[in-house]
Amino acid sequence: MRCKKTSGASLIEFTFALLVLVPLILGVTAFGLNMVLSLQTVQLARDAGHMFAKAFDFSQAGNKSLLASLGSGLGLSATAGAGNAVVVLSSVKYVDKGVCAGFGLVDSNGNPLNCTNYQQWVFVQRLLIGNQNLYASSLGAPITTGKTPVTLDSSGTVSPTSQEATNAGDVAVFTGLNPFVVAGNLDQLPSGQMLYVGEAAAKAFVMPPYAKAGVMYSYTMF
Repeated sequence: MRCKKTSGASLIEFTFALLVLVPLILGVTAFGLNMVLSLQTVQLARDAGHMFAKAFDFSQAGNKSLLASLGSGLGLSATAGAGNAVVVLSSVKYVDKGVCAGFGLVDSNGNPLNCTNYQQWVFVQRLLIGNQNLYASSLGAPITTGKTPVTLDSSGTVSPTSQEATNAGDVAVFTGLNPFVVAGNLDQLPSGQMLYVGEAAAKAFVMPPYAKAGVMYSYTMF
């Protein structure tokens, strides 16, 4: 037999339990969704960088659409400035004596002469797919404005190639990334070898106060 004095106690206890369970469930849901987005961002950076290193031409509309389909879960769009994600593809080269010599920028002893970007990483190609306003590349970007702008052709390639050695606006900064240079010397890469970098960024899932606005980011090097 039920006691009238304890009638409704279970409902009250359940209500108090919900005060803990509901925020916990919402927090776990937000964390889980952002974890999925993070893994998708890592996968997109890896796939895009790998294809780019294999000479997949992402300056072509059809290939951009293919990449957008790979990043559809993140909201990647083939239309410039649209969507909730961006892919940044860069090929860079370390300018050593061999590179300077290739452009004829050495003296009679083979030492760099008028080779402005000597001992710097420079852009060879830069491509952006998606919402380019979402995230700025950790490598910086070729400076395409000002008195001595870097000129890029329709495929995002630096043209003429001599700018790689002579235009300071073509230098990559490698913020937070490891460019394989030790004590100013190129390590593990032969002279003139290019490094392919794929970066992906996407808007995070937002559910205040459990998940605030942010950007998922990942990069790969080949």
